[in-house]
Amino acid sequence: MSKALHRSLLRNPPHAVKGDGPYLIDETGKRYLDACGGAAVSCLGHSHPDVITAVQKQVAKLPYAHTSFFTTDVLEELADTLVEGAPGMGKVMLLSGGSESVEAALKLSRQYFLESGEPERHLFIARRQSYHGNTLGALAVGGNEWRRESFRPLLVEGHHIAPCFEYRERLETETQDEYCERVAVELETKIIDLGPQNVAGFVAETVVGATAGAVVATPGYFRRIREICDRYGIHLILDEVMCGTGRTGSMMAYQQEHIIPDIVTMAKGLAAGYQPAGALLCRSEIVDTIRNNSGFFQHGHTFMGHATAVAASLATLQAIKKEKLLENVVKRGKQIRAGLRDALGNHPNVGDIRGRGLFIGVEFVADRETKKPFDPALKTHNKVQQAAMDNGLLCYGMGGTIDGRRGDHVLIAPPYNLNESQQEEVVEKFSASATQSLPA
Repeated sequence: MSKALHRSLLRNPPHAVKGDGPYLIDETGKRYLDACGGAAVSCLGHSHPDVITAVQKQVAKLPYAHTSFFTTDVLEELADTLVEGAPGMGKVMLLSGGSESVEAALKLSRQYFLESGEPERHLFIARRQSYHGNTLGALAVGGNEWRRESFRPLLVEGHHIAPCFEYRERLETETQDEYCERVAVELETKIIDLGPQNVAGFVAETVVGATAGAVVATPGYFRRIREICDRYGIHLILDEVMCGTGRTGSMMAYQQEHIIPDIVTMAKGLAAGYQPAGALLCRSEIVDTIRNNSGFFQHGHTFMGHATAVAASLATLQAIKKEKLLENVVKRGKQIRAGLRDALGNHPNVGDIRGRGLFIGVEFVADRETKKPFDPALKTHNKVQQAAMDNGLLCYGMGGTIDGRRGDHVLIAPPYNLNESQQEEVVEKFSASATQSLPA
């Protein structure tokens, strides 16, 4: 028996032994087209020569220098590159993953208000069915009840409003604009209920990821959210850990919402899986306030700004730009969604095919007309995921789409450099796997 503590304690996973472009290869030689990038991580596939070379060169030159003592050339270049690609942002903190980045965002927001003369501001509002990480602070602000349940006694107070999930929550009597206004105003109602003087920030995934399956907000939603945050002086903190770094077709997902957040987090595809990496970006004014008071952001991790991870991140961003991959993300995303709609759009157990760029969700239902979900005990998402894996395709299945318990979906998030034949392979293998797994 393996001595490794795997995610499942009931079985050992197969051994991955090699990567070849968008494919992973196991110990038997079987090839899997990685159509989810693990968890939307491997945005350049598994053998990009430029990223591999950058990591090798950095390790040979300087693998690590603690950021309490030094900065590095590669860190400064990555910070400049990130700010250049993130409108409105002025400062960057480089970390080791998404949960770290969200924790840093919460602390930065809190310290800003502490040092700007509003020390009572300490509460954060997020949305039901959101996921912001597995560390305790990120878990507390997140709204995924299944993940929170076991650890609730350890969590600080969190507050939640409705998600902007039109497929599930828009009433038949509402226009899209009316629905958008209703769910946005929930934020204002919650702020007033908690006392505006007590609220520090609103945290939201720009495009909702794993817990609901690539849910894009209705047009105008985030502009209304920005207006409400400005009205009450609270921070808009956008979580782009999964949907950022080009995944939706623009470097930052918020660019397509025509807003500027106060703080934004990113990770996952930032280093394309070649190193663990995350980042916090924020408006310069936030850092200036702290600089002009205590002069010290009270936060840090041993491996933040890790030179080798930074080198991988920089090489990833350079590859995305050099190879014009954002254009390919938009093109291939449209083609995959169109292909899935052609193959599965009328299937009685396929409720919704959604997403933006190469961030695609397919939601399964027991009844297409009523949107009734499957019995959670059936674990329909697992059946589709396993069938796909048997067929040589990796996709990311999740349950609890609706409320943390009910609902099934699968997330598709393949590499940005996917070619036409691989795009067709994704559609064909996924459609076949869903068809053989679903009851109708």
